[in-house]
Amino acid sequence: MKPILTILKTVTPLLILAIFLAMPLIAFAQGLVPTDLRQTGDIVAVIRAIIRFILLAAFILAFIFLLIGGIRWITAGGDEKGVAGARGMITSALIGLVIVLVAYAIIRLVEVFFGVTIISGTTTPIPGIQPGQDIEQNPIDRL
Repeated sequence: MKPILTILKTVTPLLILAIFLAMPLIAFAQGLVPTDLRQTGDIVAVIRAIIRFILLAAFILAFIFLLIGGIRWITAGGDEKGVAGARGMITSALIGLVIVLVAYAIIRLVEVFFGVTIISGTTTPIPGIQPGQDIEQNPIDRL
């Protein structure tokens, strides 16, 4: 029970400070909200935005879990059960970060090798090879 009270005593002032620091941002966000929302006919742009959001949200959540695991480890105070729980949370968070980064790398590789746009919005072609060109017709081999 005592570690929970210690955590609450530490975290509560920080949360109050964060709320008070965020208040001006909330007040000035009125100009940031779009008022002229219109329908989009481009389903590809919607899917691209969804994929970007999922990758970003997963990365942020894994990073937050990593931080929480570190805080739990620090506040465990030598308790083997608490340290084991924190170690498991850190391990899970690192595995989550690796999964998100590998998913991003695979998406980028598909974009580069096939010349499609999934999340980047632009293509990054391989020098000397046009998208859709057969590999056997590589202009570099003709030299």
